[in-house]
Amino acid sequence: MKDILKAPFIVEMVRTTTNMYNHGWDERNGGNISLRVDESEIKEYVDIDKVIRTIPTGFDAPELAGMYFVVTGTGKYFKNVQYDPEINLGIIKITADGKNAQLLWGYEDGGQFTSELPAHLMSHMARLRIDSENRVVMHCHPANLLAMTYVHDLNEKAFTRTLWQMCTECIVVFPDGVNVLPWMLCGTNEIGKATAKKMETSRLVVWAQHGIYGAGKDLDETFGLIETAEKAAEIYLKIAHLPLVNTITDDNMHQLEERFNVKARDGYLD
Repeated sequence: MKDILKAPFIVEMVRTTTNMYNHGWDERNGGNISLRVDESEIKEYVDIDKVIRTIPTGFDAPELAGMYFVVTGTGKYFKNVQYDPEINLGIIKITADGKNAQLLWGYEDGGQFTSELPAHLMSHMARLRIDSENRVVMHCHPANLLAMTYVHDLNEKAFTRTLWQMCTECIVVFPDGVNVLPWMLCGTNEIGKATAKKMETSRLVVWAQHGIYGAGKDLDETFGLIETAEKAAEIYLKIAHLPLVNTITDDNMHQLEERFNVKARDGYLD
């Protein structure tokens, strides 16, 4: 077997969690990531027939049966992932009935996957129905997006349009917009189901007064989605109290659609 700590998917998870912590998005043990990895990649580094233990997922995910995921651990601090990946990360396989996860590597201190795993699995299923290449679900607490939910209308069209107007690149990076959930109790299947439903129409779902869920094809894309929305929220908070003299107009955004071959969410532009 090859050295698991040199596996590209582990290296990228370590880099991403460290970067997210350094951005201030994942204080203490806030935030979690799940990355779907093909069996062909996994078996170069892990004996896929050697199950360390089986852990109930708390949710039935038959559509994900047999799939492998690298998942951050519950109660783990992102700042520590780079120092002890074997403790803070785990590789799991969803069982045939979709109700359990077989631990193949990681969580060496006896821990397990994030308590938000059911929400992650629901979002993975929702995104896979839209785009089979989606592999990542990422949750974190970016301060500016979080702050924006206290002072901005939570209407999804209004929220999206504000972000689009803050940075030229926004409509190019997330033309599907941003969906928003009102405050809900975290760590429950109810918020997981609501998030997954929102994931059917957007790769970004804001949890009001809490944080954001992002989905994408790889860790870079998903990080970039959140990073771009967070930058836009930062600009909004810097100018929201000032008289608006200039803005990015709908005509400007239609030009961006044409230039970058993207299509804004239906009904969001005049």
